[in-house]
Amino acid sequence: MSKPTTLSAEQTEALTPDGIMQLAFGYWGYKTLLSAVELKLFGVLSEAGPLNAEELRERLCLHPRSARDFFDALVALGMLDRTDGRYGNTPQTDLFLDPAKLTYVGGVMEMFSVRLYSFWGSLTEALKTGQPQNEVKTGGGGLFEELYADPEKLAVFTAAMSGLSRAAGEAIAAKVPFSDYGSVIDIGCAEGSVPVAIATAHGHLTGGGYDLPPVESIFNSYVAQYGLADRLRFTSGDFFADPLPNADVLIMGHILHDWDLREKRLLLQKAYDALPTGGALIVYEGLIDDERRYNAFGLLMSLNMLIETPGGFDYTGDDCRDWMAETGFSKSYVEHLVGPDSMVVGIK
Repeated sequence: MSKPTTLSAEQTEALTPDGIMQLAFGYWGYKTLLSAVELKLFGVLSEAGPLNAEELRERLCLHPRSARDFFDALVALGMLDRTDGRYGNTPQTDLFLDPAKLTYVGGVMEMFSVRLYSFWGSLTEALKTGQPQNEVKTGGGGLFEELYADPEKLAVFTAAMSGLSRAAGEAIAAKVPFSDYGSVIDIGCAEGSVPVAIATAHGHLTGGGYDLPPVESIFNSYVAQYGLADRLRFTSGDFFADPLPNADVLIMGHILHDWDLREKRLLLQKAYDALPTGGALIVYEGLIDDERRYNAFGLLMSLNMLIETPGGFDYTGDDCRDWMAETGFSKSYVEHLVGPDSMVVGIK
């Protein structure tokens, strides 16, 4: 056991609790942003242009008591601009938090605000029991049973997955040599943002998405917006009960972390069986760095899997490469995509 570091009086005097306190109060700013997204504040400003506090309050149907504090807090957080008493979006919030734009990433925040935020209040209990803290705790179904049984929840969830995955899809399109392949299918495709990004960048590709039957109309509607219905088709199925569809490239994005190790291995084996020799499996997540020290997003996402699932957990790139090698993939490599996301590419 290592001895604690002894600090000099000068070193102790130089220490401040600033970093601790910023993290401790971080959920205040986080929930302020979630509420703004839930209220469609950024969409209102994108449509109407800059508004004064009273105009914006009325459009959002807010009580007068704290509306101005709410708006000014968003200014202080860098989420709004204020000029001559009128509030407007920043360039970033106008592009990424206006629900009318295809670049919208707020879907995942909407899901966080209406269901996931409250579950995280039971993290301590989850750490002590190892049990999920979502709807299961109060007698409901599991994460996917709840989401896929309710069309409104499913629409929010699939939009959230687009917000989480769209940029990764664009990075995959740029980094993977798709000229070597003719077809690609996204397993657990949600709306289809990833195959749309790849097919948009590579006009020769065909393929589509694979998910449970309730997703079909959502996928078809999304793909049609991009004029890709002739190249991207939906295949319905249960990836535990049914074989995976055949394609030159299969993608699993934010999928493996939902499941325990036995189930992870099963999905990798099914992908291997569905690929031709020379085909590729792309697994992408907010991969935990191999030293488990730097990618806080990946580690916090693994805690989210504790909150949401019976056995899911996130993992490192080396973990995934080992599982792929055990499955039979001839080679694999890890490459960063965008933000906290990286991909593991396994070649059969």
